Amino acid sequence: MANTLSRPAKSASDFKRVAVLFAGGPAPAANAVISTCATSFLRNDIQVLGILHGYSSLIDYSPEKPLEAGRDFIVLDHKILKRTRNSQGILIGTARANPGRDVSHPSHLEDPEKSAPLRRTYEALCSLEVDALISIGGDDTLKSANKFKLFQDRLPQGAKRIPVVHLPKTIDNDYHGIDFTFGFFTAVDTLATEIRNLLHDGEAGRAYFLAETMGRSAGWLAYGAAIAGEASFVVSVEDINGDYAGEEEVTNEQTGEQTLRKIMNVDRVVDRIVRTMVAREKEGKQYGVIVIAEGLAEFLPARYLEGIPRDDHGHISIAQVELGKMFAGLVSKAYKAKTGSSRRVNGLQLGYESRCAQPNAFDVMLGSQLGVGAYRALVQEKLNGVMVSVSGQLELHYEPFDKLVDPETLVTKVRYIEPGCDFHSLARFLETDVND
Repeated sequence: MANTLSRPAKSASDFKRVAVLFAGGPAPAANAVISTCATSFLRNDIQVLGILHGYSSLIDYSPEKPLEAGRDFIVLDHKILKRTRNSQGILIGTARANPGRDVSHPSHLEDPEKSAPLRRTYEALCSLEVDALISIGGDDTLKSANKFKLFQDRLPQGAKRIPVVHLPKTIDNDYHGIDFTFGFFTAVDTLATEIRNLLHDGEAGRAYFLAETMGRSAGWLAYGAAIAGEASFVVSVEDINGDYAGEEEVTNEQTGEQTLRKIMNVDRVVDRIVRTMVAREKEGKQYGVIVIAEGLAEFLPARYLEGIPRDDHGHISIAQVELGKMFAGLVSKAYKAKTGSSRRVNGLQLGYESRCAQPNAFDVMLGSQLGVGAYRALVQEKLNGVMVSVSGQLELHYEPFDKLVDPETLVTKVRYIEPGCDFHSLARFLETDVND
C-alpha cells in the first residue's frame, strides 16, 4: 500500500512555464483555484505566470509592444501565494475581452481578419515562452479556450502548440459537465442573507421587496437564494412557458429575415406575483420578498429593451434594464387594480455583492480541487482541450471541449433547471400556496 501521508510523486514533464488567466465576472473562491493551480505547478518545478485581466493584453499584443511584467502579467511564486486560498477578490484580475468574438463557425478560423485576435493571443503567449494555458471562466471563456485550441489545430506542422485546459467558473451554476461550480454556494449564502434581512424589513413596514438576482441563462442562483433565504416566490427563465410565454416577430438587421422570438407574457407573470401577495395576506402576512432572475430580461418584449446596448458576446446589458425596479412598478399597479388597496413594492438588484464574498469552506475545497486538476490534466494525464470537472466526493474527471461546445456554432450548451425536477419542485413546496 502507498504511504498515505506522502505527497504524490512528481510527474515527468517537458513544461517549463505555464500561464493562468481569469476572465468574465468574479466568483468567490477564485483565489483558491488560482493559488492551488499555481502551487501544484511550482512544487513540480514549473514556473507560473499570472496573466493580468484576462485576455486584455494578449489580444492587443504586437512585437513592437512586448508584454511587461507587472503591467500585463506577474510571476506567481510562493511568497505571492501565501495564505491566498481563502482570500477575497481575484489575484490576477479579470476582464471580458474576447479573442474569439468574430469566430462563430469553424470556417472563420481560416479567415485571417476574424481570427487575428486569436493569433495575437497565441503570439503573445509564445513571446512569454509559455508551454500551456489554464483558463478560468464561464461559458464565454470556455468558448474562447475552445477556439484557441481549434486555431492551433490549424497551424502548420511543426509549429509550437500550447495545450489549453479550462476550469469552469460561474456563480450562475449553469455549466454542463459539472454538478456545481465554485462560488455558487457562497453566492447563494450571501444572497440568502440579504433576502432574510429584507423579510424583516418588509414585515416591519408591511411592504414587499422584488429582488432581482444574477442568473442570465438559468435559474440556479435565483432558486438557491430563494430556498435558503425563505423568499415568498421565485421565477426564472425556466418558468417562461405555457401561459407565461408568447412570441413576437423580429427582423435580422443584416438579412432582413423575419423570425419568431420567444418572449415573456409580462402581464401573466405580474398577475402570478400579485396572487402570491393576496394569498399571503389571507395567511396574515402583509409583506414578503419575490425573487426574479435577471435573465428574464432577455425574454422581455422588444418595447422594454429599446436603447439597451449589447456586449462583445451579444448579450444585452441586463444591469441597465433594472428588471427589479421595472417589475416593482408593474406589480404595485396590478396589486392596486386587483385589490383596490395600495402596497409598497420596492425593486432592487442583488448580485454584485456576492461575487467577491468571503468563500465558504465547500467552495474553497471545490475550487482547490479544480486548481489541482489543471496540473493533473496537463502534466499527469497529458491532456489538451479539456475542462476539469468534479463530482461526488470531489472526484476529478475531464470533459473534452467537443462534448461541451457545439461543433458548428461553437456555442456552449446552457444547463437549465429542469421544470418539475426535485430541485425546482423544492421551491414550489416551500413558497406561499397559490391556487392555480
